[in-house]
Amino acid sequence: MNIKQQTIKKTVTVSGVGLHTGVPANMTFLPAKPNHGIKFQRTDLEGSPIVDADVDNVVDLSRGTTIEQSGARVNTVEHTLAALVGLEIDNVLIQLDGPEPPIMDGSSIQFVEALQEAGVEEQNALRNYFEINENIYYRDTANNIEIGAFPLNDYRLTVMVDYNSPVLGSQHATLNNIKDFPSEIAACRTFCFLHELEMLYKQNLIQGGNVKNAIVIVDRMIDSSELDHLKEIFNQPKVEVRKEGILNNVELRFKNEPARHKLLDLVGDLALAGRPIKGQILAARPGHAANVAFAKKLKKHMKEAKNSIPEYDPKLPALMDIQGILNILPHRYPFALIDKIYHLDDKTVAGIKNVTVNEPFFTGHFPGEPVMPGVLQIEAMAQTGGILVLRTLPNPDDYRAYIISIDKCRFKKMVVPGDTIIFKCELKYPIRRGIATMHGQAFVAGELVCEAQLSASIVKKNEK
Repeated sequence: MNIKQQTIKKTVTVSGVGLHTGVPANMTFLPAKPNHGIKFQRTDLEGSPIVDADVDNVVDLSRGTTIEQSGARVNTVEHTLAALVGLEIDNVLIQLDGPEPPIMDGSSIQFVEALQEAGVEEQNALRNYFEINENIYYRDTANNIEIGAFPLNDYRLTVMVDYNSPVLGSQHATLNNIKDFPSEIAACRTFCFLHELEMLYKQNLIQGGNVKNAIVIVDRMIDSSELDHLKEIFNQPKVEVRKEGILNNVELRFKNEPARHKLLDLVGDLALAGRPIKGQILAARPGHAANVAFAKKLKKHMKEAKNSIPEYDPKLPALMDIQGILNILPHRYPFALIDKIYHLDDKTVAGIKNVTVNEPFFTGHFPGEPVMPGVLQIEAMAQTGGILVLRTLPNPDDYRAYIISIDKCRFKKMVVPGDTIIFKCELKYPIRRGIATMHGQAFVAGELVCEAQLSASIVKKNEK
């Protein structure tokens, strides 16, 4: 997965009709600056309003995902978003002169090909990944839908569908590497069952649908009069079932194309959570409503993770400056690793370390590509926690805190010169018999870079 954000090198346009509205539209992708994100712009409306690709803007889920902001609505955004996620494009403005992106052939492949033609450009900004650090579940028991996200230092998705149909039974699809999206998932087309067509048509949906941009699964016997009616719906000279189960003898691009398309939809809908994801996504019988509900749940976890870092304002005076730290901790150069404590209560402490290339360990780790050693990150985390546990004592300078165990230690991202690390330690249990157990985390620019569970023994000086 890419470390840095990406946009496109030049403007590119695709044209066609919308699946549900049937309205012709031109959709133009334009390069955007770092941290711009994905935004739609309705150029056909007064003032050309912007609509952010954000799950909070979802207003309708009638056979597709529709977003709206400031009175401007964009229908069926999931295929467009899936193409951008599949190419790891973070920043783009999508100008649209109609209410809905073109359906094209019912997949994302033509969007992918257009974006590849425009070229992808790396930008000088890091991707703001949301890393799944705990299992997250969504369940819709009424519809037997389950979606889960699990920790993984990658982005993988697996989808299982089961329609209880003799034509389309159980299928599953997996995307193990996001870079395989263009070849394995992007070309998989939308589909529906024959028995759904009349209902969708009466609901004023699929106005732009035809046998060239959707797979119609024939799940029952049909007579000639119904075929004539389908000709009118699709505005086709001839409609027939020449291959069992598929209308108009459409050749499937993959045996499990329906399941792969459901995975495509999931990729697009989860883009609305607002950040690239690192984790394993498993989904059983997903649909747009469940996908969006799960994206909202992910966004909530993103906010909670961000809010779990005590807010740091460098303009405010330190709660404990370096002199105050040295008065409590025995560490000295080159092992005095904390510069400032800015938050301290009875259960939580937060401190700052400014990482500079002048650190003595960079001369050997590694001279040509300096990276802060993980063991020193843990040491700095432990020193931050030491302030917390020693401050619980009436005479903290009479005691020492020694690490006795390190558990569940994980390093998520490299720390390099120029980074400012926020260390946060929180007591997991009240201190008993001189033993303190803390959950420690380290953040750079709001991203978790390492975490561990630390236990320390509080010992009086000169005692063994």
